[in-house]
Amino acid sequence: MIYLNEAQTAKLISHELAYTAVKEAFVAAISSDTTLFPVVNASGAQPDSMFSLKSASTAHLVGWKTGTYWPDNHAKNMPCHGTTIFLLSPDTGEVMAVVAASQVNAYRTAAADAVAVDYLARKDASVLTVFGTGHQAEYEVLAISAIRNISKVIVVGRNKSNTEKFVNRLVGKGIPAEEGSAQYGCEYADIIVTATTAKEPLFHADWVKAGTHISAMGADRAGKQELPAKLYRNAKLFCDYQPQSIVIGEFQHSVHLSITEIGKVITGEALGRQQDSDITIFDSSGIAIQDLFIASKLLEQA
Repeated sequence: MIYLNEAQTAKLISHELAYTAVKEAFVAAISSDTTLFPVVNASGAQPDSMFSLKSASTAHLVGWKTGTYWPDNHAKNMPCHGTTIFLLSPDTGEVMAVVAASQVNAYRTAAADAVAVDYLARKDASVLTVFGTGHQAEYEVLAISAIRNISKVIVVGRNKSNTEKFVNRLVGKGIPAEEGSAQYGCEYADIIVTATTAKEPLFHADWVKAGTHISAMGADRAGKQELPAKLYRNAKLFCDYQPQSIVIGEFQHSVHLSITEIGKVITGEALGRQQDSDITIFDSSGIAIQDLFIASKLLEQA
């Protein structure tokens, strides 16, 4: 059995590797050779602690990803989030590899956003608004900046101090960033990314201008919501995996609407953006096949 620890995977991962792995995973997700199983959510003894299990199988990759959230770890100077990927032998079921992937998971999530932006946003999209100032939001900005010429990032946060710190971090990395209100951020954005734990809409549908692409990255459990459902009526809807998106993703709040899996856009089986005035929305609920593909590529690199 192969084991890659967190230090090893943190050195191996990159936005380029994650982008390639996730793009291939989206295509695999629509294949008849792939099975994605329902997500299992559970909790620990510590208040508000939780862990989840996402699993999948293909002809060549079988396994699961376990994600954990232990909020009291913050007081112990330990990460609150953790991720581990397990790969089994498709032939025997034996554990072939265990991949510690906490930092990798941030790249993987951001890569899903980058692929969606690459295929759904206007080619001239340059103003990015990000809702959220946490750990994941920075990875989202960096991943999109790698595939689009971003002229400005507008940061919308609930806490002014955290927002200012986040803006300063982005500026320090050479990314032009500024703080803004939710309305300002929506009205001026070509691309909107939501990376929060919200349980109600972050902005009004009427604030979003024609031609905007939106990536909703935060909803991964029942009850979470970042976008106003009213926005769906005049938008083209896309997701990573439709059966999961309508149960635990952003589109759990949609009713009888047409939702296209991004893998079909990548392969040309379905249309993405059809004109510059389209509003496109991508829901990333996070699917196990992404984790299996990225773990496989990390093992190749190692």
